[in-house]
Amino acid sequence: MTEPSAPALPKAPRELREQRLRRIGEGIGKVVYASEHWVVKRERSSLETAALIVIYKLLRKAEPYLPASWSRRLLEKPSRRVRLMRVMMQGAMLVTPKSVWWTEQVRDVWMQYQKRNVRGERLVEQHLEGTGLVPERITFPPLRVRLMDWPGWLTVSEATERVEATLFQRLAELAQDEKWPEVELWLNRFMELRQKGWSMGLFSVDPHLKNFGVTGERIVLLDAGGVTNRWADIDRRLDFEDVVRQPHIQLGLGPILGACPDLAARFDRRWKDVVNRSVVRHHWPSR
Repeated sequence: MTEPSAPALPKAPRELREQRLRRIGEGIGKVVYASEHWVVKRERSSLETAALIVIYKLLRKAEPYLPASWSRRLLEKPSRRVRLMRVMMQGAMLVTPKSVWWTEQVRDVWMQYQKRNVRGERLVEQHLEGTGLVPERITFPPLRVRLMDWPGWLTVSEATERVEATLFQRLAELAQDEKWPEVELWLNRFMELRQKGWSMGLFSVDPHLKNFGVTGERIVLLDAGGVTNRWADIDRRLDFEDVVRQPHIQLGLGPILGACPDLAARFDRRWKDVVNRSVVRHHWPSR
């Protein structure tokens, strides 16, 4: 199968050339910067990624001894504190023998992340580009863009369409305004998106709503790290789904749907009716 290629422009969009880009998000392996309409990514170095893995493992161990709100903010939303901790950890790792911090657990997490990320991005490029299920991607000659924070500049040769918000953010805004019919509409669209992915032979084993974005009336996949077409991976995830009693909690929807328990119960029932082997195999393309 020939991979669809992103549109190649003779030069980058004007806003990337003329504006200073603002950091809008980050994860274990990437930092994301954006102009008004476009997003570019900086891949973290191996040492930077390993430092974050060590920090999150230490935070998980310390979580029972920390104030609940403080530990939750650190673990769920990277902050200046986590960035400072990461810089300090990197410095310590540079002067400490690798055998001390490069433990089997850290190595396994790092290798799993790299493997999943590379494979997921390849699958998305092969199967979803141009379908409207992912943001538009463009390429252009290498450009040195300016950033509002460290490292001050970044050389990039591609950008993706900037979404209006993550799906999680959109649902949180609607719930705050008690627009429950619209919350349910977006949750139904999310379920439909998942089934479209299955019909194309792809399954996300990490369906947290922060991994999806909203643009217009569309939901698009933002993070390809959990995407797979291997049934061994899918089976493991579906085994987990079989024992989950409240899917909305597992998806991070607890704070959003807490004020509307009837909607939470309806969503849980629909999720259990749809996310199971029978339905996934029904949608899966025949070989």
